[in-house]
Amino acid sequence: MRIDLNSDVGESYGAWTMGQDEALIPLVTSVNIACGAHAGDPLVMARTVAMAVEHRLGIGAHPGYPDRDGFGRRELDMTDAELESSLLYQLGALGAFVRAAGATLIHVKPHGALYNRAARDERLATAICRAVTAFDASLVIVGLAGSTMLEAARAGGLATAAEAFADRVYDADGSLRSRRLPGALLATPDAAAAQAVSIATKGLVRSHDGVDISVRADTLCIHGDTPGAPEYARQVRTALQAAGVEIVPLDRPG
Repeated sequence: MRIDLNSDVGESYGAWTMGQDEALIPLVTSVNIACGAHAGDPLVMARTVAMAVEHRLGIGAHPGYPDRDGFGRRELDMTDAELESSLLYQLGALGAFVRAAGATLIHVKPHGALYNRAARDERLATAICRAVTAFDASLVIVGLAGSTMLEAARAGGLATAAEAFADRVYDADGSLRSRRLPGALLATPDAAAAQAVSIATKGLVRSHDGVDISVRADTLCIHGDTPGAPEYARQVRTALQAAGVEIVPLDRPG
């Protein structure tokens, strides 16, 4: 049994700090780095890429809607051309820092509202895939396990990695419980560790209303802005290893 453990990082901006990247990054195997739209700035991107290189992690881009005030967690009404241009802009920005650090960009994981909408909206998912293909068709698309995003990526000839969440609560249809509702986050690191082990070893996650859902995942996420994220990651990692799961970073196919 093998799985990647990823986190969304690099989401600070200027004088505002988001997350505990220095403590969290050494505990995961891949990172999704904000690209300056929903969060992040040039200095934060450079610093975060350097930390990822130091710890030999798989490096991914984490582009989102250009919505700093809403932290990319609000849907924006953008045309396909507007969205694709924004994504290409973001990928190019992070890609420059990765290249300057002598590293390789491995994957792309959309952020927040863009991620969740693409999980069910074929047109949006296809637009994301067009932007990624235009930038680098060898990149891996990370999307919600069983989602339209992954179907669109495969249809477009892109490699995929199915993602599940260690720290988020699921609804019975396999989607993530909305952050606008109570109980969207698992309350303790122990609960996250138990969910991670269940997903990695059994392919099952229990929903908010007690339904067991089948989930096949290549990578597990711990959100960098989850309160206490480093402790969540530490306990998830320890529990996975105790269950005999090898934790390995994402890589490009071949």
